[in-house]
Amino acid sequence: MASSSLDSVRSLMQQMNRSVLGQESVVHSLSLALLCNGNVLLEGLPGTAKTRSIKTLARVLNVNLGRIQFTPDLLPADVTGSETYHDHDGANGTLQFEPGPIFNELILADEINRAPAKVQSALLEAMEERQVTVAGKTYKLPPLFLVLATQNPIEQEGTYPLPEAQMDRFLFKVRVDYPDAPAELSIVRMLQEEESGGEAAVESIDPQAIFRAREEIQKIAVAEPVEKYLVDIVMATRNPTHFSNDLGNWISVGSSPRASIALHRACRAEAWLQGRDYVLPDDVRAVAPPVLRHRLILSYDAMADGVDSDTVVNEILSLVAAS
Repeated sequence: MASSSLDSVRSLMQQMNRSVLGQESVVHSLSLALLCNGNVLLEGLPGTAKTRSIKTLARVLNVNLGRIQFTPDLLPADVTGSETYHDHDGANGTLQFEPGPIFNELILADEINRAPAKVQSALLEAMEERQVTVAGKTYKLPPLFLVLATQNPIEQEGTYPLPEAQMDRFLFKVRVDYPDAPAELSIVRMLQEEESGGEAAVESIDPQAIFRAREEIQKIAVAEPVEKYLVDIVMATRNPTHFSNDLGNWISVGSSPRASIALHRACRAEAWLQGRDYVLPDDVRAVAPPVLRHRLILSYDAMADGVDSDTVVNEILSLVAAS
């Protein structure tokens, strides 16, 4: 299978990889989320190119990027916008809606776990419904819309942990690791060139290619055994003792039906990106970690033993057989 939209998306990924060095898996996940019309929670230490990733994506797509720096004193109106009073030369004034930064195509929600609950709920509607409601009026968001939320995994002071209901709204949770030594050397050299005015030009990709790709992904075939396989994976998170005692001890609460829906969408996008019009079990396994890692609540035993969600997901994938 080959199409102009597939070539465009692959070109987008190549250009991002040239600018965001050593983070190929992050670029891959961002591209999949864009194809799936989903949102991404990016977790990583400072300086791991989280902000650069979304900025580069905006440059290549030539769309507007809105950045929201989340702080404890942020208000919902700072995200969504608000109605302001306009006086018309002393005549009767009117209330006019002033859109907030959420009305851009790409949104960088920086340090989202620093936002209080009211702000998180305002963002929740935008992510799920692709609209915001202000003063009883509903406003649609752009057709191309993606929220990339970041959080620091080690800094807890002054943070508000995301509730499970909001975590479930993210298609992927992507963990960003440090680059290896060769990649870091390349980063240092690349930034020196950029400081000298040598930033590489990018070839813009028409956002319409993303919409065409989404239509093609809708037609990707998922055979019944593969559908059963991805559902079995999710069921294993809810009935872990059926598979092993370790899983039973590690998982406190399993994944919701949104996990099955997200797996189905993401594995179709993965197959399309690989140039196939059908899904393999390998596609399901490839997208399972970012889909499931934030949809599991681990037990105290797991945390005490140093078992993280990735270990649990990998254990599930090793125990659930594809039919």
